[in-house]
Amino acid sequence: MTAPSRRSTFGPVREVFEKSFTQQAPIPEAGIARAVEVMRSGKLHRYNTAPGETSETQRLEAEFAAATHARFALAVASGGYAMRLALRAHGIGPGDRVLSNAFTLAPVPGAIASLGAEPVFVGTTEDLTIDLDDLKAKAGRAEVLLLSHMRGHIADMDRVMAIARDAGLTVIEDCAHTMGAYWGDVPSGRHGLIGCYSTQTYKHANSGEGGFVVTDDADLAAKMVLMSGSYMFYDRHGAAPDAEAFEALAGEMPNLSGRMDNLRAAILRPQIAALPENAAAWNALYRTVEAGLRGTPGLRIIERPAPERFVGSSIQFLLLDWPDAAIEAVLAGTRARGVELKWFGAPRPQGFTSIYRHWSYARPDPMPASDRVLRAILDMRLPLTFSADDCRLIARIVADEVARAAPHLAAE
Repeated sequence: MTAPSRRSTFGPVREVFEKSFTQQAPIPEAGIARAVEVMRSGKLHRYNTAPGETSETQRLEAEFAAATHARFALAVASGGYAMRLALRAHGIGPGDRVLSNAFTLAPVPGAIASLGAEPVFVGTTEDLTIDLDDLKAKAGRAEVLLLSHMRGHIADMDRVMAIARDAGLTVIEDCAHTMGAYWGDVPSGRHGLIGCYSTQTYKHANSGEGGFVVTDDADLAAKMVLMSGSYMFYDRHGAAPDAEAFEALAGEMPNLSGRMDNLRAAILRPQIAALPENAAAWNALYRTVEAGLRGTPGLRIIERPAPERFVGSSIQFLLLDWPDAAIEAVLAGTRARGVELKWFGAPRPQGFTSIYRHWSYARPDPMPASDRVLRAILDMRLPLTFSADDCRLIARIVADEVARAAPHLAAE
């Protein structure tokens, strides 16, 4: 089938992409069927079970614990709630400092600030991972690193954990973009003390909103279960510690109701089972776009390290040291042809796209080296509703618009 086209002043024909970048794959039929059963039962609340009955949320927690090789898992209301819960369970409170990436999304520093704590931002590299030299220099300024695997880019976790051990720094992982990914043979979220995940619509499992926390620490797991609003029904959890872990904590943990309901759990269960298959599908799309962009003048591909088994649900590339007007020309050109790129260098936050300098409540220190990288990042979703042909077309459009706007070409 011939791609749509439009006439252009640059030539006779310009290809155009006509699918939506926000249209996610449908919920699996098994999830829809089970969700309908839950609705017909009326038992949506997480603890609304008959004697001897196992809830959907319990089943989901057990299945997610198994998928991540964790002792304990808790399904919660959102990825942001997961991070807040993890930080609070670890004892973070007003006045504490928490390290986190300069390249992340707003809910990460928001989770820190919600507890009255202060985010301290660590720089980012041209590989879009946390700057380990900067981390080493700042490690003594906090007791926790909330490490964001932003847009699915995983830092060298062996080095991260070595720096953390040397500095006495606890690592909590934000895996909103790395559910189903690995560093080496270790699932993302399992290097640190606690792993936090999101099931918001644009993540790797879709319940509209939702998330998980996982840990091997029984005391922390018990605290998080109690704070999620267990009402002492902690025996109705699918991957929680034994009763002894809760006995000393009864009455000490505030109820911050936020455990996931049975309806969302029903929708998620088949998606968690399908994660390996979906990860492979995302990566095939990612590699197709990457191949189409490789070699484009002025465009830097992010090379993925061998130990990183990522999930390519989005793709990023850099236009390093380009003037703003040239980047804006790329954005305008691709947008006119149906391709939605997000720019992290925009002076104001746009939609989901913002960076550390936009969060004035955190009083961030300037980081010129990171600013150079951040202002160069262009970002694009790759939903599973796209085909390989779609991705080849998208890459052609992006490469064409980058070539048209490249500063050295414009100067010639």
